[in-house]
Amino acid sequence: FSFSSPCRNCAGRGVIVEHPCHTCQGAGSVLRPREVKVRIPAGVADGARIRLKGRGAPGRNGGPPGDLFVEVTVAPHAFFGRSGDDLTLSVPVTFPEATLGSDVRVPTLDGDPVTLKVPAGTRSGRTLRVRGRGVDTGRRQGDLLVTVEVAVPAILTEAERHAVEELAAASNGSPRAHLGV
Repeated sequence: FSFSSPCRNCAGRGVIVEHPCHTCQGAGSVLRPREVKVRIPAGVADGARIRLKGRGAPGRNGGPPGDLFVEVTVAPHAFFGRSGDDLTLSVPVTFPEATLGSDVRVPTLDGDPVTLKVPAGTRSGRTLRVRGRGVDTGRRQGDLLVTVEVAVPAILTEAERHAVEELAAASNGSPRAHLGV
């Protein structure tokens, strides 16, 4: 068996630089930071790589320059999340809104709020879909997925406490009956 490997002294270039300059240390080029303008496409995902052809490091021995790859990091939004092309949003609703049903205004990414119909009997954690109001990638428009969270007040006024106690007295059965306890 025989293995070939590049020379340790010249790195396979065939030339040894006797007196390398102080700037490049004999490499023939130096790395310098430069500003590059990059067009970020709409709807780009976190971690996506954008290729800038011919904008990379210079080629060896006068060859063409390489490509520059820019990795995109998308900053988190204050209240929107993302799942593929869909946007996610958690919206708090009151107990009466969830129980009786209601129309709730929710924000969208484009700034134009939409009215979402929350059906009567909606439970906390239910996800409702608003078609076509997600991320626009140019190929496809995602949906807005709204998760309803029933807000439970930590502090009740006397009137609210009385109303909840009346509701509890009027309720029949236990939601835990199926557990046998």
